[in-house]
Amino acid sequence: MHRGALGAGGRGAGRGPRAGTIQGMEGFGGFFNDPDLQKRLQEMAEQMSSAQSLAWADNAIKLAVDMTVAAINRVNVQGTAEQQAQQIRATMATVFPEAVTLVREARQGLS
Repeated sequence: MHRGALGAGGRGAGRGPRAGTIQGMEGFGGFFNDPDLQKRLQEMAEQMSSAQSLAWADNAIKLAVDMTVAAINRVNVQGTAEQQAQQIRATMATVFPEAVTLVREARQGLS
């Protein structure tokens, strides 16, 4: 009876343990014990964290601006110029504290 290229037990005929076993990978573990590599991996992790914080801050500031613009665009200003200005100021008084909170939290995230 012919078993093809693989011998009994699923291994190639005459081969020892596969290279993917723990015995075949013992030397690979030393690669992660390299202090220079660990330092570079740490620096890369810090850069990624910093980039993530910056992206979060950018998104928070953009949200604050978008929220303010959307609120002002919804105002149906009417009357004299002074009345219109008062309507816009009233809208800003409502929206601005929320926008400031978003920007403050974004800046704290960068610190």
